[in-house]
Amino acid sequence: MRSPLGHGIFYLILGFFFVFFAISNVNENGWGIWAYIFVAFATYDIGAGIRLIGLHLKIKKHMNEKK
Repeated sequence: MRSPLGHGIFYLILGFFFVFFAISNVNENGWGIWAYIFVAFATYDIGAGIRLIGLHLKIKKHMNEKK
């Protein structure tokens, strides 16, 4: 899993798990500190996943132009 695509997919999956945990926590306890922490982690992970997938697509496009 050394490619940016693999890492990007991993970060997206991790981000969606944090979204699930945040929703569950808010439904049970309201907006507490843990809900904010889960949302912060989800935001970071989903953003990193999108950036890494974009990087993969740029590298792939560059390699195809090179041929």
